[in-house]
Amino acid sequence: MSRSGAKQVILAGIAAAVLIGPASLPAAAPDKSTTTLNVFAAASLSDAFNEIGKLYEKQNSGMRVRFNFAGSQQLAFQIEQGAGADVFASADERWMSYLRDTTRSVDSSEVFAHNQLVMVVPATNPARIARLQDLARPGVKFVIGADVVPVGVYTREVLKHLSNFDGFSPDFGSRALANVVSQEENVKSVVAKVQLGEADAGMVYVSDVTPAVAHFVHRFEIPTGANILADYPIAVAKGSRNGAAAHAFVALVRSQDGQRILQRHGLLPADLQIH
Repeated sequence: MSRSGAKQVILAGIAAAVLIGPASLPAAAPDKSTTTLNVFAAASLSDAFNEIGKLYEKQNSGMRVRFNFAGSQQLAFQIEQGAGADVFASADERWMSYLRDTTRSVDSSEVFAHNQLVMVVPATNPARIARLQDLARPGVKFVIGADVVPVGVYTREVLKHLSNFDGFSPDFGSRALANVVSQEENVKSVVAKVQLGEADAGMVYVSDVTPAVAHFVHRFEIPTGANILADYPIAVAKGSRNGAAAHAFVALVRSQDGQRILQRHGLLPADLQIH
């Protein structure tokens, strides 16, 4: 496939996976015999939640799950402004806490999965990156999440950890951040920049390196002692008009079936603890 053809395929996939705001939700009126459940979920959950949504619809006749995938901070602001969410699933506790404690827009939350980070480079590897330390090399085009985005916060934590890790210089983190050429609003945008060769490297979740993405990137593992364990909390929105259905969706996510789906898509079990 030509580079232009591959770019069209990737962009089409990103457009399908990430809905940026309420206006992007399907406008078609649902059948009167169905009830629509609006689930606002972090972009990194798109593959797993789409599968869980299909299972939920199969198990609950007359229910239709409609997803809004975006950066957790974008979703939190939308819910704060009154967007019609029934369920909110965040990629970190910060934005869940913001809605629960500051705006009181969601009920109590529970962690349903974890994630970790990995560095990815384009399959062509134009910067000839051979190890994590190369992120600090002058001229490397590094793309990360913005500092309000969970993956951006986690990336900065990992860089700080690596700066104190054996084999890395104390100024590794600051030198790597000096190479940042773009800060994205969600992790899928980071993935897309690397896939398209518009960046030499990026930090993304392990779950984002799907089989389809793996054709376009090489991944570099982060040492266990330097990586993070990202918490993914989920809660029912207080403004939900479908409270029972929303709680049923959360229960499915937390169930053995839901956990199996999440883990199949690269997320880690909710009860995992790393010391």
